[in-house]
Amino acid sequence: MRGEDEARAPDWQAVSPEQAIESLLARQKAAYLTDINPSAAVRLDRLDRLERMILAWQERFCAAISDDFGNRSPVVTTLTDIVPTRVALRHARRHLKHWMRPRRVSLAWTGQPGSAYILRQPLGVIGIIAPWNYPLNLMLSPLVGALAAGNRAMLKPSELTPSFSEALEAAVREFFAKEEIAVITGGADVAAAFSAAAFDHLVFTGSTSVGRRVAAAAAQNLTPVTLELGGKSPAIIDASADLDRAVPRLIWGKLLNSGQTCVAPDYALVPHDKVDAFVAAAKSAAQKQYPSLAGNPDYTSIISARHFDRLLHLIEEARERGAEVIELVSGTDGHRRIMAPVIVTGVDDTMALMQEEIFGPILPVVPYDTLDEALAYINGRDRPLALYWFGTDAEAEARVLNGTIAGGVTINDTILHLAQDNLPFGGVGASGYGAYHGETGFVALSKEKPIYRQARLSAAALLYPPYGRMVSFMLKLLGRFG
Repeated sequence: MRGEDEARAPDWQAVSPEQAIESLLARQKAAYLTDINPSAAVRLDRLDRLERMILAWQERFCAAISDDFGNRSPVVTTLTDIVPTRVALRHARRHLKHWMRPRRVSLAWTGQPGSAYILRQPLGVIGIIAPWNYPLNLMLSPLVGALAAGNRAMLKPSELTPSFSEALEAAVREFFAKEEIAVITGGADVAAAFSAAAFDHLVFTGSTSVGRRVAAAAAQNLTPVTLELGGKSPAIIDASADLDRAVPRLIWGKLLNSGQTCVAPDYALVPHDKVDAFVAAAKSAAQKQYPSLAGNPDYTSIISARHFDRLLHLIEEARERGAEVIELVSGTDGHRRIMAPVIVTGVDDTMALMQEEIFGPILPVVPYDTLDEALAYINGRDRPLALYWFGTDAEAEARVLNGTIAGGVTINDTILHLAQDNLPFGGVGASGYGAYHGETGFVALSKEKPIYRQARLSAAALLYPPYGRMVSFMLKLLGRFG
């Protein structure tokens, strides 16, 4: 069976990316039509195989991801890629039958004595484009929702993670037929062709600029898109915050994966009179978590020389414009692409690091005098993917939650809202649209089909033509009580 499947696979050397993608997509759509609404047993089998695949390939995935980065600890990959995906799988299996159950809905009196319900059905074939920073989690977490909802899927990993892409392709081929899940590898031309394919839904995680191009390409087929982007996620240190508790948590979230995280705190809003204490606490926390950078297996390399140079440019440009750059731990190493974490004070909005998502171990500090000033600063910019608040003042917390819009919030910590499968994950505005995780992802990748069943006896016939006094009477009733 496997040999026959491979024999029918498109020859990537002989056809264009568009032709190869269209061929696989056609095969998956044809397979979908043979079982439009798979049973719970079929879906559970696919979810089970996905978890078995992760377990069987876990060490190879960790090694491949570290190879792509230059260095990334298997602990980081297990914590951020493996464990969250397995948790999502268990959550989906536990709740699947409940999610699949038709939902009865109440009717207005105009629909009586009929009945109505909502049937959740798979959309068909889902395309998933994942970025390089958490290549397994951000590929397989949306895949969990796609499989739970009964869909087929095609996966496009980043060209910046070639070792992981190769491992993922081999792993999927071992556990799934191509009619169920297919992995498409390649560069920017393949990604563009993938975005333009006529999927039934497309999930993209990546930068805002690329997200715009993906949405434009998908629009040609009216393909609905879930965009998980990024932006500048603020962390607010409230006047009531305990710095000894708050700052280590903020630094952990900022330096996890060396800041290469879409929900990493991008900048910190700190009361003017706490800036010096904040910097001192940040230096202490960073040095405790990463005593040195030389040969430290826990500290992640920057993904590529281009990204490393970009981060250096952000620092130098800010310094040239008058900002102070404070190294938290020394040890920048261009050969290993190790970027020392820094805090930058004295920043202003003309600096590039305050205009674009940083995606690295650089933390600008923006001082403020009043909470109103801090909220105005956040609301004067694009809506962020995440927002963090540290403090003990309940009134101030409520003002922040009610006075800002963000994709998600963690209070008195960072990033952890992302790991909760009962909470939707998604951006707003420039940080994306649509959401997934848990039941939200199941619904996003399903068609909620409304169904009305007419009763044997119905008054609807009273509205049939020819129209007379009875219809006029019925229209008055509808206008008054409908």
